[in-house]
Amino acid sequence: MEQLLMGSFLSAMATGAGALPILFFKTVTHRWRDILLAFTAGIMVAAATFSLIPQAMNNAPFLIVCLGVITGTLALTVLESMIPHIDLEHTRVNISMDSQALLILSAITLHNIPEGLSVGVSYSSEQAGLGGLIAFAIGLQNAPEGFLVALFLINQKVSKPKAFLLATMTGSVEIVSAILGYYLTGVVEGLVPYGLSFAAGAMLFIVYKELIPESHGDGHARSATFSFILGLLVMIGMVQWFG
Repeated sequence: MEQLLMGSFLSAMATGAGALPILFFKTVTHRWRDILLAFTAGIMVAAATFSLIPQAMNNAPFLIVCLGVITGTLALTVLESMIPHIDLEHTRVNISMDSQALLILSAITLHNIPEGLSVGVSYSSEQAGLGGLIAFAIGLQNAPEGFLVALFLINQKVSKPKAFLLATMTGSVEIVSAILGYYLTGVVEGLVPYGLSFAAGAMLFIVYKELIPESHGDGHARSATFSFILGLLVMIGMVQWFG
């Protein structure tokens, strides 16, 4: 149990570690913003297509994977239509964010739930060291996601400390879901493939609907394209080496 708590905590906090550099950025120009958005889009596409979906297909029929991807896409579509703008300008936390930032927060949080379940199920497995390996691999994926969330929140005029805190909180859901997965292995193991494909659908929706158009909107399409490909290759490398 101690190993589970330590592994899930480090994996979840990797999201905050990824967001940490944003505290030291003085400004982010349009060009660098587009490059960073495209780079993260590449990472998310690779994570969905080379990690989440293959893991789901290893443990479930293709039909279940398709259903999960479609459901994740529809869930983000409904969320986008229901919440066109979230204005927390006059609340205690003084945060204002539009639908794009909220979608990012929702997609990353949804994505982290099945990953946490995977960590918990892996730690309950009889295979020695599997839990630590899965937690390490997922932590590597969480770091760029934390940076993405923090970047979007700062673009919404959220202060850097608050952006860092919110980005870190999106990863904390993994700790709870990991504990759940550990104790409910028999039931959760069947749900993990669906959850992974659901998260993949949500992430792909965000990439195509938000990140790619946003990164091409200020005349830096060529730089963003190369950055997207680089992000894709970096994530494929991580999946190959650590997945």
